[in-house]
Amino acid sequence: METLDAHDLAILEQLQADGRLTNAELAQRVGLSAAPCWRRVRALEQAGFIRGYRAEIDRHKLGLGVLAFVRLDAAQVSGAALRALEAAIRTRPEIVSCHYISGTGTFELQVVSTDLEGFSRFAREVLLNLPNVKDMHTSFSLGEVKAAGALPLEHLRAKPRRGG
Repeated sequence: METLDAHDLAILEQLQADGRLTNAELAQRVGLSAAPCWRRVRALEQAGFIRGYRAEIDRHKLGLGVLAFVRLDAAQVSGAALRALEAAIRTRPEIVSCHYISGTGTFELQVVSTDLEGFSRFAREVLLNLPNVKDMHTSFSLGEVKAAGALPLEHLRAKPRRGG
């Protein structure tokens, strides 16, 4: 599966909006019968366009009221030292995302915690002691405007040809 057609894009849009749709509901929404819809979903999964299905959970309801953005600077940015830091980051459930970044710093983390005291303890006892960490800078979310949004798909739709 190298290209996505209009039905594939419609399937992706619908599943991003509601991953719990039954195949029958999905097929009806995208204008296919059930069997072809099911085959397309499986093909999208096998090709890696759909990586999985998850529940979107409200962190506040779980008592995780603090969201911190943490920039970690690595002491060494190549070889085994960097891989050790990556591996350590992957083991910590409090770190809900991690990205390599350009500019100042090596990694940008999103870290959740119950409160500021809990985050402070985690930062001092865990983050600063991860292997290969040279420095750390933290900013806190003061309110969420948009999170976990669906990916835009419009750029994949066929563009009208010029000059016909």
